[in-house]
Amino acid sequence: MNTYEWPRCIKSARQKRRLVKTDRDKQLIQLDKRHHKLLQQKKLLPTVPLEHPYQRGWKRFFVLRDDIRRGPKGAFYETLLVKINTVEYHPDRSFKQRRRRKVRYRYAIKPQTLREFDAYSWQVNKMDLTDEEKICFTCVETFDVKTRQIDVKYVLTEPWRYVFKVAPHIVTHVKLLDVDIERELSYITDHIDNYYLLPRINMLTRGRSYRWKGCRYERVKYINKLKNIPRYSSKETYLDLAL
Repeated sequence: MNTYEWPRCIKSARQKRRLVKTDRDKQLIQLDKRHHKLLQQKKLLPTVPLEHPYQRGWKRFFVLRDDIRRGPKGAFYETLLVKINTVEYHPDRSFKQRRRRKVRYRYAIKPQTLREFDAYSWQVNKMDLTDEEKICFTCVETFDVKTRQIDVKYVLTEPWRYVFKVAPHIVTHVKLLDVDIERELSYITDHIDNYYLLPRINMLTRGRSYRWKGCRYERVKYINKLKNIPRYSSKETYLDLAL
């Protein structure tokens, strides 16, 4: 039977199945947009002060050493600390976490470092680092065995200028809670999880159904050593790199 001779108002079975699938995908796109809009509304909710503030564990951060603060470049390192400082929270003041080693448990101090920048963050420079502040960092390249890629990071050259400080974490403000937003967010999240809709939503909205792991660097065996050499370089330069 030739379906091209049918009237336009009559659709074939294949067209009907396609319309059902297209309509379902449109509903998923609208569901994802609604979920994103609710999250933005929740993020913009104001904070309200508590009538009775309370302590919730401890926090640890970096401060400038006293001798460096009294030095001639104390103000410079204080300004740099604002951009690279990190804060860790822990229920215990000792900041020890339990690690299991074979059968017995042992406790080790939770590690904490100053902010490090990858190659992309260093180029974008969202923290507005000045040229003088960039001199305080050094480029460190490490080889990741799992991904077989070179990981480039910019770390502080002299971290000894900063020391830890532990202070109680006092909660003085809480986020305002909207019952309607929380109820709708919970319904959307449960619906996506129960019917396993997240892979399809990611495929429709972001073009992939898997999580991006940040493969921005070339593998070692594919790196071309001759790529960034100027054309006016000598012949010996090419021969040394080719070996």
